[in-house]
Amino acid sequence: MKAVIQRVLSASVSVDGKVVGSVQAPALLVYLGVTHTDGPDEIAWTARKIWDLRLLREERSLSELGGSVLVVSQFTLYGDARKGRRPTWSAAAPGEVSEPAYDAVCEELRRLGAHVETGVFGADMAVSSVNDGPITLLLER
Repeated sequence: MKAVIQRVLSASVSVDGKVVGSVQAPALLVYLGVTHTDGPDEIAWTARKIWDLRLLREERSLSELGGSVLVVSQFTLYGDARKGRRPTWSAAAPGEVSEPAYDAVCEELRRLGAHVETGVFGADMAVSSVNDGPITLLLER
């Protein structure tokens, strides 16, 4: 499982011009990618790490501040462009594997206490964010 995490002042995701999820600071924007072998251990680890990472102002975490997180599915985190001019996405799990894992990470974050907003899995989404810092981190398990 891979996640790109950004500290944001605000972020929103729209589908067909309609906002489907948005957050305000203190908040994180998380792009989440799932590979074929991701299971319950990766889901729990990723959610806990997002919840506890001290990425917010004054080295605080979502768990300390009760902040929000906008989670957007992002299979392209598993893109590989080492050969040729066209990336391959073969390391990304198919929708029937990745969607339940994506949903489970969001549910685990909620269970931990986070206010979670989401995009629409598999949709053509427009993501808008005002980064805070900027702080961007790649998280892999």
